[in-house]
Parts: sequence; structure tokens; C-alpha cells
Amino acid sequence: MVTKNQIKLVVSLKQKKYRSQHGLFVVEGEKVVRELLNEGVRPYLILVDEPANVNKFQGSELVDSKMLKQMSSLTQPNGVLGVFYLEKVSDSSKVDWVVALDAVRDPGNLGTIIRLCDWFGIKQLVCSLDTVDCYNPKVLQATMGSIARVQIDYVDLVDYLKKSEKPVYGAFMDGKSVYREEIPQSGILIMGNEANGISDEVNQMVTKRISIPQFGEATTESLNVATATAILLNEIRRS
Repeated sequence: MVTKNQIKLVVSLKQKKYRSQHGLFVVEGEKVVRELLNEGVRPYLILVDEPANVNKFQGSELVDSKMLKQMSSLTQPNGVLGVFYLEKVSDSSKVDWVVALDAVRDPGNLGTIIRLCDWFGIKQLVCSLDTVDCYNPKVLQATMGSIARVQIDYVDLVDYLKKSEKPVYGAFMDGKSVYREEIPQSGILIMGNEANGISDEVNQMVTKRISIPQFGEATTESLNVATATAILLNEIRRS
């Protein structure tokens, strides 16, 4: 039986300070829970609200829908909730390209970028300390399980770039067209904040300023950071 203390714990994990304190995070949905289990992420607790799902997840606990909704971050819970330890099984020993995020704040953007890294075989994602927490429930939903296959590190980004020997490519509105650049086999791609782009401090570490050329009207807004990341990673993998 799930105890009141366990319910209180799961609810508290919606906040970053409690995720850090307990070393746990929550994901929801059969697909995401299954992906994490398949990748060897260690479960603390798996809750389901249908008897049929008990057989799908060994060691899971059956709870009623009302109780699951109490713990869920979703308006309409989808029947499976997993609590996992803050650890991932990953191999970043053969990293060619790294994506680095400078103060990306939107959970949906970060979740989508994690999913893009997984799609394009980017094994390591480096985030500035002021980037949104990758274990935020909205981020986790957007990753669709890809968080299990991407190594994510939060670092002092300027210090990290100073120590790296890889060429550093930064995405800017006024950079050189990525379509005309000869892209190397390894490097770091920096994507900036949704409103302000790459900060001045990080800009000092950039060795190549690149951009996605605009073919439409000049009045068109700049690309969403996740969309821009998808285009740039496509070009990197084409080289």
C-alpha cells in the first residue's frame, strides 16, 4: 500500500529543491517510464491505476485514479507514474559534438532539445547553471524518454568552454550562414536564451559565429531556439 508519506514525497518532487534533497524525480506515462527502465535508470516507486498495468511493470503499486491525480503534474493523468533515482546509465566516452545551452528557460524548449540530441546522436548536453532544470516535470514530458539516453551536465559554462579543446560554434542572427561553413567532425554548438541569445561572457568563448539564413520577409520573428537547434544539428550531421 502507498503511504501518506510516499504521497507527500511524490508531490514535493514537483519542486527542484526537493528533487535535489531526495535524489529523486518523477515521470508520467507508460512510454516514458518504460524508456527509463529499458535504459537502466533505477526506479524508486512505480504507481499504476489499472490492474492490467501491474503486470507490465514489475514491482509496481496499484492505486486508485483519485490518488494518482493527487500526485500528478498533469491535468489529465495517464495512468502510470514513476519515481526514479537521479542517476543515468550513459557512455559519453565517444563524444564528437556537444550541445551547450546558455540560459534556456522554457521547459518545452529544453525537453525538445534533449529529444533532438537523442535523435541526432548527441550524447552530451551541457547547460549553464541558470538553464531550466532538466528534471522539471514539463521538461520530462517533452523529452518523451530521451532523457535516459543523453548525458546532461549543469556547469559554469564560461569555465567549461575555457577548458575545452573543441571548436566552439555559437548561433547568432548575424553569424555566417551555416550552409556555407565547412563543419568539423567534432565541436560544441552553443544555443542562447530565448529572448537575449548568447550572453556576452559566453560570446567571448565562441570561435565561429553561425546563423540560419532567412529567406522570408524581414519582419518575420527569429526562430524558436529548439527549431534552430534542429536545423543546425541537421547540418552538423550532414557534414
